[in-house]
Amino acid sequence: MIGWLRRGLKIGGMSLASLVGVAALWSAGLVWFAATVPDRVEDPSSRTDAIVVLTGGSRRLGVGLTLLMQGQARKLFVSGVHRGVDVAELLRVARQSPAEVECCIVLGYTADNTSGNAAETARWMAEQGYRSLRLVTASYHMRRSLVEFQHAMPGVGIVPHPVFPDLFQPGDWWTRSPSVWLVVAEYTKYLATVARIALGLPAYGVGGGAGEGPES
Repeated sequence: MIGWLRRGLKIGGMSLASLVGVAALWSAGLVWFAATVPDRVEDPSSRTDAIVVLTGGSRRLGVGLTLLMQGQARKLFVSGVHRGVDVAELLRVARQSPAEVECCIVLGYTADNTSGNAAETARWMAEQGYRSLRLVTASYHMRRSLVEFQHAMPGVGIVPHPVFPDLFQPGDWWTRSPSVWLVVAEYTKYLATVARIALGLPAYGVGGGAGEGPES
């Protein structure tokens, strides 16, 4: 009886130590992830074949339109748009003149999440014969987006162009509870994405049309 108890305590101690070790690794990774969230656009001027905007947050479309009007790319592809939303409506929301850039904007309606954005964009890029893109999404979302896009398009050059929404501003995000939870959630999704790709599991989320809510 005493032997069983000792073995049980030993196994329990090993399990507790394993959990503590995993928690420590997860926490260290979270600190690294938060510290490496982009706080600036490293390459604001390189021209690419396309600009790709991922819906799901404020300011992204406006930034994408500005880049297009500055001649940074041939076309702007907006991935993850609601069914029924057209270019004119998006331009109206962004307070731009449709006549200037409407002909150069393409909308993607099939992506439900980030892996879907990558798959949808990969198909469109292949159809156009494009080999480079500037990726516009929120700063906290950029690392996971790059993993998905680089996996879906290994031969395509990708220039990250982070956007800094009001909810998440570089430098003081850790002082606001919503921003902290946003980083924790995004880090967890990033780990899941890396694990899925490492295990060779299929991507998901290409289907019925994305919303403009938070990325998933």
